[in-house]
Amino acid sequence: MISNIQLKKYFIVITLITINYFSYGQYNSEFLNFDKTGRSVSINGEYEFGSNGIYNGLLNKFIVGGFIDQKNKDASRNKMYNHNVIGANMNYDIAAFFGRNSKYSYLFSFKDQRVFNSTFTKDFYQLLFYGNKPYLDQTMNFGGSNINSLRFQEIKFGFIWHKIDSTAKAGISVSFIKGQSLFYVKAKEGSSLYTNSDGTELVFNSKFNMALSDTSNKQNPFAFSGVGASADIFFETPYKSKIGKSSVLTVNANNLGFIHWFNNSLQYSSDSTFTFNGYHIDNLLDLKDSTLSSINQDSIINNTANAHREAFNVNIPANLIIINKIIFTDKFALGTGFRYLFNSNFKPYGFMDFEYNFSKKFTSSLHVGYGGYSRLNVGLAFQYNTPGWYLKIGSNGLQGFILPNKTYGQSAFVTIAKKFKN
Repeated sequence: MISNIQLKKYFIVITLITINYFSYGQYNSEFLNFDKTGRSVSINGEYEFGSNGIYNGLLNKFIVGGFIDQKNKDASRNKMYNHNVIGANMNYDIAAFFGRNSKYSYLFSFKDQRVFNSTFTKDFYQLLFYGNKPYLDQTMNFGGSNINSLRFQEIKFGFIWHKIDSTAKAGISVSFIKGQSLFYVKAKEGSSLYTNSDGTELVFNSKFNMALSDTSNKQNPFAFSGVGASADIFFETPYKSKIGKSSVLTVNANNLGFIHWFNNSLQYSSDSTFTFNGYHIDNLLDLKDSTLSSINQDSIINNTANAHREAFNVNIPANLIIINKIIFTDKFALGTGFRYLFNSNFKPYGFMDFEYNFSKKFTSSLHVGYGGYSRLNVGLAFQYNTPGWYLKIGSNGLQGFILPNKTYGQSAFVTIAKKFKN
């Protein structure tokens, strides 16, 4: 039987499965910290999680637990768009820059990445949290909704030129990828659910595509369900600007690649209309008719979709970062930037970083940005830099921790590096 918990958590649990290991690098790039760390070995971690349609307060209920009351549900619904996004990126790695040549260094790292993004309609949200009872004699539209979740591990090899034309830096790396798990589903236009006025008839327009990696070992971190490759590109150059003492332009693109999922992967497709009548179903979240006990997730999929096994390729969401940093004084610098994730529902993200050096060792920065998976983001970061160690910890989405019931999005990141002697 489809229960209240099953129906609600089908969407949300897939979202939050990437948060099972709460790790806290920034922007998923080893190269961006090289100017501070030089040759070193480091541990890096970051996560970002948010939605432009669901408040942090509601999402946190599924992370740490708690009762979801009517006020929680209504607050997000009342500010929601017709089409909304939700997403999470999490990664952690061990990386090393090493070598003896004064002009370049080598890079080696091992990284675990989890990527989740979804688009959902307001009707889809309302069905999950309110059921269909408030919407009798109405059609609930799901067209355009999708879920894309993948996890993979990579071994990375690369190098960075310290000085090109005496000042600029450039780096490149190649990763060999082991795919662990994939879940993808997309509701096509026309996918909908209609309940008649007395709840005795449901009309489900089943129009969707679904793809799954090998489901027998999806939770096993050693699962080998696919193989792929990716590349990272990095460039940084100082230049003389009309304002400030100097400026630095940084361009970084990472996760430029794909994963080939093996032929034991599953694909489903459906383009049919199903009518259920003879039952009194005015609320899918409160099914009590014992004659419906045979309805379950597997039977629904088997009856509505054409399943087959085959190999296929999936592009990884590629991450582009552009930062222009203006150094005004020895104490203060202002960075303006742009970020975008290709092959995802991540919205264009613009941001500013206000950086202040309290001393040669200690620096802090204020982050303000808009876009991405959420809306407005405000964060803080702190850096401690000595000849032997480098530490960076912070968040680009502190609002999610401070005002969870009024804000969207949250994030955290950390880097700890032990520097090598030159």
